[in-house]
Amino acid sequence: MVYEKARMYAYLSAEITSLYHEAAVKIGISDTVLNILYVLCEKEGQCLQRDIFRLTGISRQTINSAIRKLERDGIAYLKQGEGRNTMVCLTKKGSNFSTEKILPLFQIEDKIWNEWTAEEQEKYILLTQTYRDALKKHLREDL
Repeated sequence: MVYEKARMYAYLSAEITSLYHEAAVKIGISDTVLNILYVLCEKEGQCLQRDIFRLTGISRQTINSAIRKLERDGIAYLKQGEGRNTMVCLTKKGSNFSTEKILPLFQIEDKIWNEWTAEEQEKYILLTQTYRDALKKHLREDL
């Protein structure tokens, strides 16, 4: 029974990822670009490049390639932060694109979360974090 629930969680997680992929396709961007723009919108149009790596879990090489494409398309630009830190920033075009295409995704998510009680929201976050941490631990130790 426990095994069935573990598989069900894995399938549900994969389905949610697939739904975000469908959103990216509808918007006309790659999954990686969606993830980058998602973070940039949440961070009010600019953030450290290393935070994008950390928050999305996507490899540096993949993120760097996607950022170069965003630069070529006039959606984002890089600027030097403090020390060796690089900031990724939305251009005016990128800000307009994100307002039109990414913020509706935030609104959909907000609508879903608002259907839950505060207790349900907290419980979901806590259990998901606990699962993530345990998965990370066991993948390091057991594989």
